[in-house]
Amino acid sequence: MELIIEFFSALYELSNAMAIYIIFGLAFAGIMHELVPETLVTKHLGSESISSVIKSTVFGIPLPVCSCGVIPLASSIKKSGASKGATLSFLISTPITGIDSILATYGMFGWIFTLYRVMTSMVIAMLAGILTNIYDKEIIPEEVEEKSESCCCSNTCSSESEVKQRFSFKRAMEYAFVTLLGDIAKALFWGLIIGALITIAIPQNLSEILTEYTWLSYIIAIAIAVPMYVCATASLPIAAGLMLSGVSAGAAFVFLSAGPATNTVTIGVVKKMLGTKSLYIYLGTIVLGSVIFGLGLDFVFDINSIDAKSLIHIEEEAGILEILSSLVLWSLMLYFTLKPYFKKA
Repeated sequence: MELIIEFFSALYELSNAMAIYIIFGLAFAGIMHELVPETLVTKHLGSESISSVIKSTVFGIPLPVCSCGVIPLASSIKKSGASKGATLSFLISTPITGIDSILATYGMFGWIFTLYRVMTSMVIAMLAGILTNIYDKEIIPEEVEEKSESCCCSNTCSSESEVKQRFSFKRAMEYAFVTLLGDIAKALFWGLIIGALITIAIPQNLSEILTEYTWLSYIIAIAIAVPMYVCATASLPIAAGLMLSGVSAGAAFVFLSAGPATNTVTIGVVKKMLGTKSLYIYLGTIVLGSVIFGLGLDFVFDINSIDAKSLIHIEEEAGILEILSSLVLWSLMLYFTLKPYFKKA
């Protein structure tokens, strides 16, 4: 009974810490989706040049698209004549961060960690794109088919041509709280559950082992993150749970960086769309980049004697706005998570 109380207490604190930022982030994402058409992104990616890689990375950073939702958009970009490097950098930068995730990261970890996450994801994405343009000249005869049926977020996986329309606040909010939240609701739900479980379930001695042997926690984070589907926002409570359990900030960062950028579906699509060399560059850059930047984060923390747990902004006394936001978010998450089961009944 005590464990159950601890679990719901941890879940309550995580939810209150994140909900308001997720809701505001979704609203911004909806407005941005309404103002910035996908055709604009496709138009500016160009051919094999460093500038096209930089553009694709910058375009991808704020877009509220997950690692499955980015597949058909990247396919459209590739078909329009973009280079492999630009396509790959877009595939990496887009799912790691988004407006909703950036705000949620700030709400939970503060602005320094948020800025570090955004900047390092840009570096990893640009490096992968540049290496691909240099070392992978192989021509792929077949373009990958859009896989909205197998995609984890089929509702936002549409790459149909968009007709220019006047801004509609209603459409923006429908995209934010129906389409986008509907796509990530299940992942976010399980992210919060897993984050709360990690907070209470990791034994103290295991936490001590992972803290003493940092390399072990890195290996575990990579092994879990690479094949697993978890969106950028849903990965936050899991990372917070790891850090609260004593895992280093660097290892948690590895999960935050590699988890959203990769999953088994995207790995298969990259191989088919861009080829084996690009796949190796894709995986190698993400894994090595995440580990290097994770080690860098731990180094900074060590020399400044910063406790990773102190980064996590979870207040013991949540305000009325935080509680209301948490209730709204949980209501919507449960609705979208349970909706498919109601249809079957």
